[in-house]
Amino acid sequence: MNRSKTILFSLLIVFSLLGTGVGAQEYVLKLAHLNAQQPFEIPSAAIAAVFKSSVEANSNGRIEVQIFDSGVLGKERETMIQVQNNIVQSYIASTGGMSTFYPLIDVTNLPFAFSSYAVGYKVYDGDFGKDMAEDIRKKTRFKVLGFGESGGFFAFTNSKRPIRTPADMRGLKIRTMTVPLHQDIVRSLGGTPTAIAWAEVYTSLQTGVVDGQMNPISIINMAKFYEVQKYITLTNHLYAPYVWVMSDTFYQRLPDDLKAVIDNASREALLAGRGLSRLIDSTEKGLPVLQRRMEVYTPTAAQMREFRNLTIPSAKAFIEKQLGREGAMWVDKFLAAIEEAERD
Repeated sequence: MNRSKTILFSLLIVFSLLGTGVGAQEYVLKLAHLNAQQPFEIPSAAIAAVFKSSVEANSNGRIEVQIFDSGVLGKERETMIQVQNNIVQSYIASTGGMSTFYPLIDVTNLPFAFSSYAVGYKVYDGDFGKDMAEDIRKKTRFKVLGFGESGGFFAFTNSKRPIRTPADMRGLKIRTMTVPLHQDIVRSLGGTPTAIAWAEVYTSLQTGVVDGQMNPISIINMAKFYEVQKYITLTNHLYAPYVWVMSDTFYQRLPDDLKAVIDNASREALLAGRGLSRLIDSTEKGLPVLQRRMEVYTPTAAQMREFRNLTIPSAKAFIEKQLGREGAMWVDKFLAAIEEAERD
């Protein structure tokens, strides 16, 4: 074989490999989240795993997704700044992390808002979620891929007594995150909110620094709070989603066919995270364990109205005070979207 034929043969091999996706990578997408990459245990890890698989398969290898879990790229604010600057391309943020960049996300912390997960999904996947995503993009340079599962509905636990009505909350010291609206919720029910770092919560419950705390079922179980708490009330009073963001610069530079790959993969990944969370809640990593170890109470419809009547007006006033007329407008949009989803 002469030299020209050898070169031509080599080029044909290269192009055939490119056509099958081997060596065809055009983009690297770094995806970060704060939790361990355990996709059968943690919703954000499931989101990351399904997204990576779908993107790489459906882009025919043109996009490589690299997962950086457990906060290895830095704390939440630091990593999100890297996303804004397209150093990291995507991040699964908590509402607390997002509030630093977009304070209006606090609207999604309105208490006792959702009657079911199905209603929550309709709201976040529907017009309200799309409108807020676009507002976030305009104000922060984050492209929102979706509002993901962060663990599910919150419940109250404590070591003193069953919480059946708001009156039972009076005088209880309840640990909260450093989220002012969460503290307002506890205060409006007659409890004393106490902000404590996550690493110190178990010891604080054990030693009586605080009487109780609030978290989703899966978190209560994972942290083994049943060892230091006797009572749990399924108030379902908060459903704060992850806000899954991407560098808008990165997204806009993609060709349309790859944008479609990202959009479809993100929808699949969000479904996986939600499904995993519901499965955890219903199995030996969720409520069944707590039912054997704690006294579980589900409030009646009348009792839930008592909780709502005390917390929602206080929360609305708090949001309007903190976020002004725009905050009040988003609260109205949020409640209207919930009402519409309830009717469907």
